[in-house]
Amino acid sequence: MPDPLIIMSAPNGARRQKSDHPALPISPAELADCAEQIVAQGASILHLHVRDKQNQHSLNVEQYRSAISAIRTRVGDQLLIQVTSEAVGKYTRFEQMQMVHDLKPEAVSLALREICPSEKEVPETAEFISWMQKERIFPQYILYDQTDIDRFTSYLARGVFEMQFPFVLLVIGRKQSLATDADLARAKMMDAALELSCPWAICGFGLHEKQCVAFATGNGGHIRVGFENNILRNDQDLLQNNAEMVGYSAELANTVNRSVARIDDVRSMFHLE
Repeated sequence: MPDPLIIMSAPNGARRQKSDHPALPISPAELADCAEQIVAQGASILHLHVRDKQNQHSLNVEQYRSAISAIRTRVGDQLLIQVTSEAVGKYTRFEQMQMVHDLKPEAVSLALREICPSEKEVPETAEFISWMQKERIFPQYILYDQTDIDRFTSYLARGVFEMQFPFVLLVIGRKQSLATDADLARAKMMDAALELSCPWAICGFGLHEKQCVAFATGNGGHIRVGFENNILRNDQDLLQNNAEMVGYSAELANTVNRSVARIDDVRSMFHLE
């Protein structure tokens, strides 16, 4: 029997604005409202981005602390809060790691290609990962293509990640030059997910998000949904809020007799007690 389905919510991302969707949560209070809504629908992890005064992507520690405090005040420990370290073309890998050192979040997402762009950074990356392990910071490694997957698999075999079964996120179907290229890339990444020896989640863009939910739910994986990647219910209508796709994912899990993970399940799966 597969593990309970972890439903992660990525409610805002680094780029979208309220002009894209009026319910995009940006302020700490809005993120707290969102947290309450997604918990009620079955989410157990919130993937958190914060913004600067111009509503641009930020890794500012104090902004993170403000958002985390607001979310915690509203939902307590019902959600694992995973901060992003995403560069978005403005932060170096040193700034990304420094944010994690200064904030010491309970969980963080790390794009492998950003934190460890080549073989020469492996020793420093391994040292950083070892430090996170000692600080009990729960990492998730983001992989964008087969090259990332191959490097991840190699590093896993070499013990770089310390954990025997680290958690990964496969980003399915990033924009390609042609629709046929996007379909092929999506199919290849889904096939690659089934070959992984560690727990995996996937996220998809636009209307392909529902396809990813069905794939993960039916194949023992986990899912990340949210306005970071998709704001659409169908070709014409916007989703009401982030909780809508969380609820959709939970309902789909029920149809295949798969339970939905709560926070205690997540902590047990990854030995975070």
